[in-house]
Amino acid sequence: MVDRETWLLNLRRVNEGQEDDLAEQYDQRWGEIQPVHRAWVERFLSLVSPEGVVLDAACGTGKYLGLVLDSGRQVIGVDHSSAALARASTKHPDASTRHLDLQDLAFEDEFDGVMCVDAMEFVPPEDWPIVMRAFRRAARRDAWLYLTVELAPAAEVVALNRELAESGLPVVEGEVMWDQPDGYYHFHPDMTRVRAWIVGAGFVIEDDVEGPWTTDAEGSYAYHHVLARAA
Repeated sequence: MVDRETWLLNLRRVNEGQEDDLAEQYDQRWGEIQPVHRAWVERFLSLVSPEGVVLDAACGTGKYLGLVLDSGRQVIGVDHSSAALARASTKHPDASTRHLDLQDLAFEDEFDGVMCVDAMEFVPPEDWPIVMRAFRRAARRDAWLYLTVELAPAAEVVALNRELAESGLPVVEGEVMWDQPDGYYHFHPDMTRVRAWIVGAGFVIEDDVEGPWTTDAEGSYAYHHVLARAA
């Protein structure tokens, strides 16, 4: 059996390549902003100073950059996919972008708002505290954090996780690979753990709500929306 540390490092490289390959078709397939997501992003932005600077962490092709720019705030978008960032820069030339993994963020006390939408499902449990602490370092005191946590049917997650474990992969509870054999790693944590990671990093959770469930060609899923403030 491959050791877990090696497996996770390889998954990061694989996921970066997958995102590069999907960048050209991403907007056509997933570029529409759903009403619930839009409402939460707009609520988050309403809490950020009009002169504030926002970090869009894992911005991808810039799906949400336009909402930030349209609100009059400055924004820096970071992502581990250079191909996705190239599309984001083309679509939103007024946004600054940087090629970075969430695990490698090194900003300090620079942002009035940090958002990470549709991305934390790619972060393994070992790295959640690392990323949350990086968000807190990046945020000024009283800055706002908005993030989503992808939800999937519990029975499906348990069954897929068991299959991976039986195949010899060093998975832990909540980890799956969707769309085998290509395999897209997702981690579906319990919200109790998520809240602990956020609070442990130095945020105060102001609101967290489970959004509506959707069933489409890709299956059933929902998002938990979390709004927190830097203490």
